[in-house]
Amino acid sequence: MSYVAPQEFAAKMIEAGESKIFMSAKDTLIRAYMAGAILALAAAFAVTITVNTGNPLVGALLFPVGFCLLYLLGF
Repeated sequence: MSYVAPQEFAAKMIEAGESKIFMSAKDTLIRAYMAGAILALAAAFAVTITVNTGNPLVGALLFPVGFCLLYLLGF
């Protein structure tokens, strides 16, 4: 298991933030649109699962999958 020191983690987060600051408006809008589409699909998936199973807890547990996808895809 790899270990990242807190100082290294903070430096990487700062670099990621700086790279997003200097992104063009076109790229920012495309990424925002794609992130919104992924969250909309996750919400639709959660509602579909809730209706089909009749158990709202299942849909509530599956909705955060959209946020996990956003994180894993780097949005």
